[in-house]
Amino acid sequence: MQANGTVFVYGDNVDTDVIIPARYLNSSDPKHLAAHCMEDLDASFAKRVHAGDIIVGGSNFGCGSSREHAPLAIKSSGISCVIAKSFARIFYRNSINIGLPILECAQAAESIRQGDEIAVNFESGVITNQTRGETYQAEPFPEFIRQIIGSDGLLNSLSK
Repeated sequence: MQANGTVFVYGDNVDTDVIIPARYLNSSDPKHLAAHCMEDLDASFAKRVHAGDIIVGGSNFGCGSSREHAPLAIKSSGISCVIAKSFARIFYRNSINIGLPILECAQAAESIRQGDEIAVNFESGVITNQTRGETYQAEPFPEFIRQIIGSDGLLNSLSK
């Protein structure tokens, strides 16, 4: 499994309220959520994101409420992976549960810049910054998590 895309960079403590503002939580439609993803932090995100793009964040990405809408909005917008220094634990679990790959890697989060092109190998945990000619090592996913992500989420994985 691999992801390749252009990077959107955000800072520390990106909470679920800016990932998907509460005013849009009356719907669980993935397309509706994607249209408003990051709206209060980056108003043009939904118009600029392309399938396969990658978000890089700082510390405590996904903090705030435990809403499952946040990783769903990110995944539905076309983002193929989120890399951060650290994640709020409930966001981490919700992301895996819906099949959104997320990796913790402080070096990558500090070095990667907005607009860089990167490739992520989930089996090895290697993140390659193709723009800067750098590589970073994240902890690779264990096989059972790769299976959940590859099945597009926990429920699909269990039904197999």
